[in-house]
Amino acid sequence: MRYDTLIRNAHVIDGSNAPAYRADVAVSGGRIERIGDLRDARATTEIDAGGRVLAPGFIDVHTHDDTVVIRQPQMLPKLSQGVTTVIVGNCGISASPVTLRGEPPDPMNLLGPRGAFVYPRLRDYRAALEVARPAVNVAALVGHTALRSNHMDDLQRTASPSEIRGMRQQLRESLDEGALGLSTGLAYASAFNADTDEVLQLAAELTAFGALYTTHLRSEFEPVLVAMDEAFLIGRQAQVPVIISHLKCAGAGNWGRSPQLLAALEQAAKTHAVGCDCYPYAASSSTLDLKQVTDAFRITITWSTPHPSMSGRDLQEIAGLWGVSLIDAAKRLQPAGAVYYGMDERDVRRILAHPLSMIGSDGLPDDPFPHPRLWGAFPRVLGHFSRDAGLFPLHTAVHKMTGLSARRFGLKERGELREGYWADLVLFDPERVRDVADFSYPQQAAEGIDGVWVNGVLSYQQGRANGGRAGVFLPR
Repeated sequence: MRYDTLIRNAHVIDGSNAPAYRADVAVSGGRIERIGDLRDARATTEIDAGGRVLAPGFIDVHTHDDTVVIRQPQMLPKLSQGVTTVIVGNCGISASPVTLRGEPPDPMNLLGPRGAFVYPRLRDYRAALEVARPAVNVAALVGHTALRSNHMDDLQRTASPSEIRGMRQQLRESLDEGALGLSTGLAYASAFNADTDEVLQLAAELTAFGALYTTHLRSEFEPVLVAMDEAFLIGRQAQVPVIISHLKCAGAGNWGRSPQLLAALEQAAKTHAVGCDCYPYAASSSTLDLKQVTDAFRITITWSTPHPSMSGRDLQEIAGLWGVSLIDAAKRLQPAGAVYYGMDERDVRRILAHPLSMIGSDGLPDDPFPHPRLWGAFPRVLGHFSRDAGLFPLHTAVHKMTGLSARRFGLKERGELREGYWADLVLFDPERVRDVADFSYPQQAAEGIDGVWVNGVLSYQQGRANGGRAGVFLPR
């Protein structure tokens, strides 16, 4: 038999958390056809891996790529890292189902301007993806804040019974059309006043579909353990898995509490399916939140609608330039985005190394001066944390961004290198792979990612995209 693609002499890390082994991998019809000693086999395209690592394509479980996968379908920031699948709709904000009455409310504006929200139903979003043909696969969550925006005229309160009924129906329709589950962003003003019962009623729709619940907790600061308890309660009542988004100890007063958070996660996991995602940096990024303005750590402005020239400057510098307080400078900049240097590196490492944590970038593709995680999260785990810092073996690093992620989100026949599975693959040099993007120059492609295949199509090779766009929508 002649295969489409044959990758010889690879160190295969299959995504299952097992150590590497030497093998050849043959691909045909978009799927992995054979793995083993294929010295006598032939293919249309043959590549000598030369001992480099061949792994499943990375799954970015926490993205805000909802509209950019359609507006900029080449997806270079993700493809250049070895990412072959993105999960959109996180933190309660999704591009669909959405019908805006005005400008997108904060933080939905992270996904783009008003004109980017043109998908009143999930089926409309799926149809647009098919036309755009993005370079990566896309799976979608439904955002709680998006549902609130559709059905409520005032987001600063909890929803009425009739509004909840409308949201439930829209969530049910989206699940029927292939959504993975529900996400919330309860820390944001647009959802903070939603009481637990509102979320519980929505989560009740997940049960029949076997869907999941992901949450940007109501607080990542001092009340974080209370917020985690709320998330676990919602999951238990709905009898669905819970994933805590970007688990962290935010704020200087919270540093050092990661053992407590991880103990709470472990305790919940004894009786229920729970986990978390995290990104490999001690700085976060979101919209500029007046509640988070402080002089206890550095804050960099990533964008500002009234003052775009301030992008890339520190809030302290801007306040000094204007001769005003930090809070007054922040008010003048809004609406705006920011990077908050509000975590301790030791907490980041503990969470990153924990067996219940997956990798997600949480990158913001519309930021003019983005957090470097948009371009560097996955190579940073492979290079800095696994190879250089020795935080965990390479096969564990790969597992946290492939097999574990696919299993948690129910992405069938993805996330592992197995015969018959879809050929989402990344070829990288374990000695060279590293993140190049940093906080000064955040828009730089990683080094050491030598080949990326999406559904069997070579889409990125030797540091550049080749125009291959073979991504598809992945329904639950």
